[in-house]
Amino acid sequence: MSAGADGSGGGGGAGTEARVGGGSPGADGFVPSALGTREHWDAVYERELKTFQEYGDTGEIWFGEESMNRLIRWMQKHKIPLDASVLDIGTGNGVFLVELAKFGFSNVTGIDYSPSAIQLSGSIIEKEGLSNIKLKVEDFLNLSTKLSGFHICIDKGTFDAISLNPDNAIEKRKQYVKSLSRVLKVKGFFLITSCNWTKEELLNEFSEGFELFEELPTPKFSFGGRSGNSVAALVFQKT
Repeated sequence: MSAGADGSGGGGGAGTEARVGGGSPGADGFVPSALGTREHWDAVYERELKTFQEYGDTGEIWFGEESMNRLIRWMQKHKIPLDASVLDIGTGNGVFLVELAKFGFSNVTGIDYSPSAIQLSGSIIEKEGLSNIKLKVEDFLNLSTKLSGFHICIDKGTFDAISLNPDNAIEKRKQYVKSLSRVLKVKGFFLITSCNWTKEELLNEFSEGFELFEELPTPKFSFGGRSGNSVAALVFQKT
């Protein structure tokens, strides 16, 4: 995944040390963490790349396989065309891109601000014998002018990681929303999976230019007589 810019979509869970724990929370209630820095994710994917080269291990799937299947089921349910342009924001190890391609999606792009993540993704995609997946080293908070016009944008953990950036995370989140608005077509869909943010909080974060289209079912937990969702998965549509 990637953090302070174009997080990692390969997995999900940057926010496991989100709002409580050591340190002082910032104005947004999050405790700044190394999980929000590019240096952290560069080191993670350098290790994962080496592990893949030595042992063939593709690494962690953020939020698990069910999170990928949940998003693909939604795309099938709503009859998203197989040639629709899909952007995986912070693709990490690219495993989700592989799954999309195996289901027949033919216009898929993965971006990550970690060159090692993109190198790892490319190696895994090559091993799978897939050739119709595009990969780019891109900082989602500082995009090149070439990225635009996507029908679907997907985020599994990237927005979470940005929220933990020690350097002005609130402004980075605002820039994320601006970048998302720029790359996504009008009436396009944004599918976000988060373990840091509740449904209500995400509705607030993406209130400008986006409206809630659907909430996806996620695993529930019970503790102390109360129950809730450990993960939020929402579909927004650009207005």
